Amino acid sequence: MGMFTESIQVSCAPNGVPLRVSWNGCDYRLVAEPQRWFERRKWWDENLRIPRGIGAGLVDYEIWRLEITPAMSRGPMQSIDVSFDPQSTHWRLIRVNQEMAIGA
Repeated sequence: MGMFTESIQVSCAPNGVPLRVSWNGCDYRLVAEPQRWFERRKWWDENLRIPRGIGAGLVDYEIWRLEITPAMSRGPMQSIDVSFDPQSTHWRLIRVNQEMAIGA
């Protein structure tokens, strides 16, 4: 598993659930229900004080695990974790999990 952060394009349904991904110039489709959880951010290392009235997205990261495969071919399934920042409205790729064969 690799851990890093880079920009990634995620298309979502109106309720905010990821549907499709564009990454490294390729389009991917989801092959499983996305899984969502929250992780605590080390905000005390990044900011000396949280401004009053601001908290969503500053204290916790919204993380989604996406099982994806290339949209135009039957390539291997890839599991990735992405994070959404509601303040910037950008998605970040934060983890690439081991590659799996479809149907495994």
